[in-house]
Amino acid sequence: MARDIKPRDIKLGYNSGYWGSGPPAGTTEAIIEAERLGFDSVWTAEAYGSDALTPLAWWGSNTSKIRLGTGIVQMSARTPAATAMAAMTLDHLSEGRFILGLGASGPQVVEGWYGQPFTRPLARTREYIDIIRAVLRREAPVTSDGPAYALPYQGPGASGLGKPLKSILHPLREDVPIWLGAEGPKNVALAAEIADGWLGFLASPRTAHEFNAWLDEGFARPGARRTREDFEVAFLCQLHITDDRRAVLDAYKPFTALYAGGMGAEEKNFHAEAFRRMGFADDVDRITELFRSGRKEEAAAAVPDEMVEATAIIGDEDSVRSQIAEWEAAGVTMLVVTARSVEEIESLSRLMD
Repeated sequence: MARDIKPRDIKLGYNSGYWGSGPPAGTTEAIIEAERLGFDSVWTAEAYGSDALTPLAWWGSNTSKIRLGTGIVQMSARTPAATAMAAMTLDHLSEGRFILGLGASGPQVVEGWYGQPFTRPLARTREYIDIIRAVLRREAPVTSDGPAYALPYQGPGASGLGKPLKSILHPLREDVPIWLGAEGPKNVALAAEIADGWLGFLASPRTAHEFNAWLDEGFARPGARRTREDFEVAFLCQLHITDDRRAVLDAYKPFTALYAGGMGAEEKNFHAEAFRRMGFADDVDRITELFRSGRKEEAAAAVPDEMVEATAIIGDEDSVRSQIAEWEAAGVTMLVVTARSVEEIESLSRLMD
């Protein structure tokens, strides 16, 4: 763990999660209750189904204080200008509550769903955010040399008639917070250098020495945007208050098997790499072999308890409070958690007392 970490009081965010075949039932009521009980923020997601922006506008219209974040908008789904337009629009509608969570996703989705190349993701992320911030500042017509997002476009098929433009809409805030979803060391360091927060996933206090070193590398770069003191570290976390710990561990194992063994392409699964860094390389190999041969139940059974525990907080209320204190000491400033009912949100809210 980095020596200069001064733990801050941890906040709770509500994760509405991915949609399945349709919108999740009861989400509006859950978000309203989360706001009433002091949750800091609500987060939406997108993969290759529902998008992250539309639900946030719909659900956010029922609230007045809770922050509204995308966790995450996939960069390949929209040009930087389109994302900047959405950010300005939602920031106006929410009266300054919007957080733009961005991420590169992976090659299977980027190339298979969006039809975009998954090349040089770090450089593309930097360029993407630079353009968004230029749109938001509205100081001059926006130009970019590229190479990923040249403005005006001058590549194959260009008419030659494109001209730099400045947003008609005046932003409510010229500096809408941008958080970066990242797992690997280079991407986490990039988040610390150019973003306002990091949306972490599949990490925990047991890997704090690693991710804090990556963050410190970014903070130390010339021109870094923030310091550790004003940078937010939010982790998507499976948090469950229960007296039946065994049942919850078993219930989470199919989820862990999916991410460790079935997400993305077998040759490039960033989630699997995260579990390997935690010390579960042999388990990941076995889970991947089983999952990708269609033996999903066996893959879930092959997940050791410790692998679930590494990225989750499970136990009775006293145990959960103790575990949260470990995350807080590791430098985490927010836990973004999933709740399945208003009652569960009420029980989670007691953790902030």
